[in-house]
Amino acid sequence: MKVLITRPEPGASLTAARLTSMGYEPVLAPCLAIKRNAPALPQQPTAIIVTSSQVIPALPERYRNIPIFCVGDATAGRLREAGFNSVISANGDAKDLAILILAHRLPGSYLLAVGARHGLSLAQQLRKAGLTITRRTVYAATPARALPPAALAGLQDGLIKTALFYSAESARAFIRLNPPNTANVTALALSPNVATALNDLPWTTIRVALAPTEADLLAHLT
Repeated sequence: MKVLITRPEPGASLTAARLTSMGYEPVLAPCLAIKRNAPALPQQPTAIIVTSSQVIPALPERYRNIPIFCVGDATAGRLREAGFNSVISANGDAKDLAILILAHRLPGSYLLAVGARHGLSLAQQLRKAGLTITRRTVYAATPARALPPAALAGLQDGLIKTALFYSAESARAFIRLNPPNTANVTALALSPNVATALNDLPWTTIRVALAPTEADLLAHLT
């Protein structure tokens, strides 16, 4: 069975490898292209807050032993693989991340490393709770202008029956590409927020992961 992957690289290829090992045929259609920024970062923040694994390339080596709070276990795993030694996962969504950070309430200044337009409400919430937050945009996501030929053909021919969506931003970018035949496709959404972003297209059904992890998302395939 062909499964459409809409998340940006490098996550798209990682998911493709996982699907292949499960016996599915992945079709890559990253709906966002990531452009890296190089903002001035604090020398030694008390802790770092990460909302996406896309920020990892921007984190310097001097941060290796600083506590890092992140949304989910998949991002936590990638941070550890990149050499970060003190990673704490909320294993949930942005709400769970805020709860986790406030439960620890480390003294000092936090670095919130995010994509453009991301993390604004989280920063506001944490500041209202009394934390010192330095927000830095370390990447920007640009929507794709067209579907890759293999993805377009798979949708037109009805060979793609399932599509994976990891973020509301990717979902909205996919919708803007006017994909064909989505009424014959089951959309799998990582969270309710992602599912809501998909409502502007007809689908066979929209299924939401029990928890916002890739394992829970892909569980809908079996």
